[in-house]
Formats: sequence, C-alpha cells, structure tokens
Amino acid sequence: MENAVALRITVLGSGTSAGVPMIGCHCAVCTSQDTRDKRSRSSIVINYRNRNILIDTSPELRLQAVANSLDSIDGIVFTHAHADHIFGLDDVRRYNALLNAPLPLYASRETLDILQRVFPYAFTRQNEDRVFKPELIAKAITGPFDLCGVLWRPIPLLHGRHRVLGFRVGAFAYCTDCSTVPPESLAMLHDLDVLIIDGLRPKPHPTHFSFNQAMEIIQAVKPRRAFFTHLSHDAGHEEIEAGLPPHVRVCYDGMTIDLPAA
Repeated sequence: MENAVALRITVLGSGTSAGVPMIGCHCAVCTSQDTRDKRSRSSIVINYRNRNILIDTSPELRLQAVANSLDSIDGIVFTHAHADHIFGLDDVRRYNALLNAPLPLYASRETLDILQRVFPYAFTRQNEDRVFKPELIAKAITGPFDLCGVLWRPIPLLHGRHRVLGFRVGAFAYCTDCSTVPPESLAMLHDLDVLIIDGLRPKPHPTHFSFNQAMEIIQAVKPRRAFFTHLSHDAGHEEIEAGLPPHVRVCYDGMTIDLPAA
C-alpha cells in the first residue's frame, strides 16, 4: 500500500553532465541572463515527515545545499554511479558532523560496488573522524524499501546500455538519465501526481530522452504534472516551455514542487 504522505521536492540541479553554462561555450543559453538557464548537475531532495532524503550527490552538492538552505539530510539514494551523480559524496561529511551519526546510503549492488571502490574511506566506522570524512551505512536496493517510514519503489530503467534506477515515492516518480523505460517499469508510472523525467535536448541522443521521446512517455502514463530534467544547453528554459502543453514544465535549479497527502 502506497504511503499517503505530503512531499516537497526541491530540484538542486537540473543540468546534464557538463552543466550549463558549459566550459568554453558562449552560445545563447550558456550566456543567458535567465537564472533558470544556469543548470548544475542533476540532483533532488525529497522532504516528508520533517526528513530530507537526497537523491544523488552531484559535484556541486555543497553549492546546491547552501543555495537551498539544505541544513540536514536523513538518507541518500542513488540512481547510478556516473561521475555527475556521485562526485559530491565527500560533501555529506558535513551532514554527518551536524547529525553526529552515520547516514544510510541506498543503491543497487552495482552502484554500491563502485561507490565503495571510489570512496572506500566513507564506509569505515571511525566516529572520531566524523568531521573529516563521510560515514555511510551501505544498503543494497533489491526491491521496495522503507526509508523514514515511507515506501520507496525502485524503477528499473536503461541509460543507453547501462542499468539505472528511477524511484517512485507515493504519487511522485523521478526518472533522470534514461533512454528506455521497459514495459514493466512503464506500468509503475501510472496514476502519478508528478513525474520528473529525463529530457536532454530537442534532437535524439543515444543515452537520454529527447523532448519528443520524453513526451511519448508522459502521454503514455498521463501524470497530472510532468517536468523535464537533465537539460543540455541546446535550448533555453523559456523556449522549451513555450512548446509544451500546460501540464508539462521544465525543471530549474532551486525549483520546489509540492504534493499534498493523498
């Protein structure tokens, strides 16, 4: 049974792996004065029951946390282990210090293996080092799991040839970094209030949904609201939204989305 719980989603980062503006690029989007076109690497935080659950740790995590007054987290969940989604993990040591306790970290076994190889020091228990390094408790995702009293359902997705996870929490689903939603996963996306989905750029890409491909998923599962994320510099915020139906919008850094309890 799904939890009837109010959610607040904060988009910490809405950009692709290179971020926007991109290094060395002076295109119209990279030089845009619209703050919604400043896209750090993709991550969100979900708040419910006065708990904050972080999905992915982008390389800009410290800057994202300060910008959004994210003063505490109670758990971390990973979609996959690509660099733009994990390389801010060392910054969670500050949350360990504030909490004075280790943090649970949930990921697929494959992603955990990579995290433990890249950040081995974060998974050893030495309380006296809590100020200087992360202290994490690894928890392998093998199916639905409880996190702070709320059920999380992993959604298997394909990111090119890579297996990654999306997540459904109540009537909300987050599906960043994907180019295929298998049929069994598509069935998990029905009856949503909000869907955040990969929408990289107007033209096709081998490992990400284009805008049209993302719209095909949205039309198939019919969420009440949907948002593109993981955006490149190929189109600006205002330009993209002008071509979308009213119930489909574009994520930007710092956006908040509220879902009332069912």
